[in-house]
Amino acid sequence: MEALFLFSTNPLSISRNSIICIGSNQLIMGIFSFTKSKKASLDKGLEKTKEGVFQKLSRAIIGKTIVDDEVLDNLEEILISSDVGVKTTLKIIERIEKRVAVEKYMNTSELNRILKEEIVALLAENNSIDVSDFDLPATGQPYVIMVVGVNGVGKTTTIGKLAHQFKAAGKKVVLGAADTFRAAAIEQLQIWADRVGVHLVRQSMGSDPASVAFDTLQSAKAMGADVVIIDTAGRLHNKINLMNELSKIKKVMQKVYLSAPDEVLLVLDGSTGQNAFEQAKQFTLSTEVTAMALTKLDGTAKGGVVIGISDQFKIPVKYIGVGEGIEDLQIFHRNEFVDSLFK
Repeated sequence: MEALFLFSTNPLSISRNSIICIGSNQLIMGIFSFTKSKKASLDKGLEKTKEGVFQKLSRAIIGKTIVDDEVLDNLEEILISSDVGVKTTLKIIERIEKRVAVEKYMNTSELNRILKEEIVALLAENNSIDVSDFDLPATGQPYVIMVVGVNGVGKTTTIGKLAHQFKAAGKKVVLGAADTFRAAAIEQLQIWADRVGVHLVRQSMGSDPASVAFDTLQSAKAMGADVVIIDTAGRLHNKINLMNELSKIKKVMQKVYLSAPDEVLLVLDGSTGQNAFEQAKQFTLSTEVTAMALTKLDGTAKGGVVIGISDQFKIPVKYIGVGEGIEDLQIFHRNEFVDSLFK
């Protein structure tokens, strides 16, 4: 039965390693270029999800020769159990039903291919930008990323790995330790800054986070930095406090650069499944999140959460964490992601 799930004659994935110039502005495409080693890392990082979901799917269609209601019911149960989410799962099932009806696909051996194509199409529709082509405009001022998320999701590690990636691409990076509620947060970020070899702006615990953000942008301006990554508190007393704090940080940063922040990156722990949905809901209500990073996907069989969160919140998933190594934070290539699940 394993042969039913191997369709590689028309691969969906396209590697992008080019640098494109538009007018006088160079777009850095390939800062996180998808190499063979990154593909291998992605395949390995998604093993648990692949085994958990698609081995179940293989077992569910044993003895079946057509895609009937029972097959679709089994597929629905499997997708929900992998934390794709009920709404997104029902949307996928509906799309497959239409494909079966219109294109007359009746053999269960076609189900794998159809499912793959529909998930890729869904991810493409739900992202306002093609995050497979991550670009960084050369505007003459730093690209400012404000990172948000609860404690324990891998926020500090994500910042450190992002800093490493940008520095490896020849960019001058400055970090800002604006999570001043926890001394550990400042020290952890200092460790990453030292490890990567980038400058960190910090103050003492209990300092005004907005003040740290302001100082960080001033330092970045003086140093001619290309990228600024600002950490923020992962835990405040309630949603109102969170909203007020993040709004204050934004307003203060805009005194230095009117466009700041260029990106608000929400970091979520992919292994928490439905909790990640709830966190995304709370943070999107509290601030204008423009991109998301899903971490710890290598330690869970619930990698379907990437599909569900992308669909439900219509916010691009830009990065995924597929291992503990410093290179294991990858830009999210939707085609490569789905290809790895079905490999």
